[in-house]
Amino acid sequence: MAAKIKSGDTVVVLAGKDKGRTGKVLKVLPTENRVVVQGINMVQRHTRPTQADPQGGIKNKEASLHLSNVAIADANGKATRVGFKVENDQKVRFAKTTGDVI
Repeated sequence: MAAKIKSGDTVVVLAGKDKGRTGKVLKVLPTENRVVVQGINMVQRHTRPTQADPQGGIKNKEASLHLSNVAIADANGKATRVGFKVENDQKVRFAKTTGDVI
């Protein structure tokens, strides 16, 4: 199956506590159908001190979101669906709302 959302894409959150916010995709977890978006779905984790982090304490980090709860943002910043087409013998993704190549 072709990936509609890739790392580095700008996405809009469609559902959940961060609905309406936009962010950049940091990581895609295709086997779990989840994505990690920068600054979205922040959770607190208690970490114990280690040699790498002698302080330890409570750290904020991004938790993953389900793919169905995010959509690619088009040039106007609105949520759009993704289509595929062939240009110059190359398969490319394009925004359904504007027709722009992503």
